[in-house]
Amino acid sequence: MFSERLSAALHKHQSSQQLSRLATVAVAAGLLAACGAGNTTSTGPAKDADPASVTGTLRVLTPSYGTSTVGKQSLQKVIDTFHKTYPKVKVEADNATFDNLNQKISTALAGGQGYDVYVTGIGWIPPFASKGLYTDLSKFGFTKDTLSKDYSSALYNAVQYQGKIYGVPLMAAPKLVAYRKSMFKQAGLDPEKPPTTWAELRSYAKKLTKRSGSGELQRAGLDFWSGPGALTQPYVSFLGSLGGTQYSADGKPAFNDAKGVKAAEFVTELIKKDKVTDFGYVSNDNIPLVLKGKAAMGFAGGYIDCSEKTGVGQDVCDDLGFFNITESKPAMFTGGQVASVAANSKLQAASYKFVQVMSSLQAESDMAKLNFAVPARQGATADDPAGQFALKNLQYAVFQGGSTGYLDTRIKFGPALDEIVLGKKSAKPALDALAQDER
Repeated sequence: MFSERLSAALHKHQSSQQLSRLATVAVAAGLLAACGAGNTTSTGPAKDADPASVTGTLRVLTPSYGTSTVGKQSLQKVIDTFHKTYPKVKVEADNATFDNLNQKISTALAGGQGYDVYVTGIGWIPPFASKGLYTDLSKFGFTKDTLSKDYSSALYNAVQYQGKIYGVPLMAAPKLVAYRKSMFKQAGLDPEKPPTTWAELRSYAKKLTKRSGSGELQRAGLDFWSGPGALTQPYVSFLGSLGGTQYSADGKPAFNDAKGVKAAEFVTELIKKDKVTDFGYVSNDNIPLVLKGKAAMGFAGGYIDCSEKTGVGQDVCDDLGFFNITESKPAMFTGGQVASVAANSKLQAASYKFVQVMSSLQAESDMAKLNFAVPARQGATADDPAGQFALKNLQYAVFQGGSTGYLDTRIKFGPALDEIVLGKKSAKPALDALAQDER
């Protein structure tokens, strides 16, 4: 399992580094610490007496920028700003993807070459913090009070573990629900009044669904923007709208409680009983069907390009409305990225400075455009309708994750929901089995 591989990699990294240092220099036992990448003359983890004199190599692992020209330029802006404070520290950036991020982390640690700064996903903090990979950021003065001042309170749980802050939010990537106003009008629905309860959502979706005489789907009433194995994010939106979470505050599985079962059953009924869409119904280019006019309502990303040349066009954007899945409360699924400082880095002060630069409003804005997301920092703006809605509704953000075993469970969660929707298993025993696997 991933957690076991990570634990073994961390142990190997720490042991090999400590032995190396013991063999080369006699140091008081209380000062020994496993070292990360790079060399430095840093005077301490919380701050440097003279940052301009610090030397070394800062290794950064991030999926935020990609390899495009614009991405490289955005990253270079961050590095250039960082160098105004730490001119002698070299920055080595490893541009990962979320497909290989776990592997890169485990491989680097096993080889004794951990990174100084890690950018990972929302929901990834507990698995890594529980293994000692990250530094508690309170040593730099980044506390819950700081977090609540600069970010939506809904983002707090995404960067903490056991009450300590281990990450700084960089961007939020919502999966909000869009609808076509023109299709509402055609169905006799008020285009300015989207559904505000599950019952209304079901009623609207059934009215808006179009099928041929043979039953072939011509227009989905509600599109989940999810192929096989990918229903977890919409499920979390429905779960959140009941006031439920995947995990309790102490990291125990909660997705198999009454709320979790109800959310899974409702998603199943929409697809199998009400037939508002077909299971696994997605476009070949993975563009949300609601943007293509093949769904009247549907999940979509937190950024929509309204341009005529590269986007969906202004006419489509003008026809869009947005709403949150709502039952007992509004909920908007939100992914995103957070930045952390490695506990084993010898460049901790410089690492935190790099994180500060990455999390500036300008840097977050640049990053968000590259990832179809919105900046996490308060005061951010968006020039597209989805981004504007997302920023106004971040207080309703709900997330995947919340446990130390999340990275293992998330691989199984989507397929388990598929089995429920396809009638292979009932919701309660399927979710109980997932919870049992994590214990």
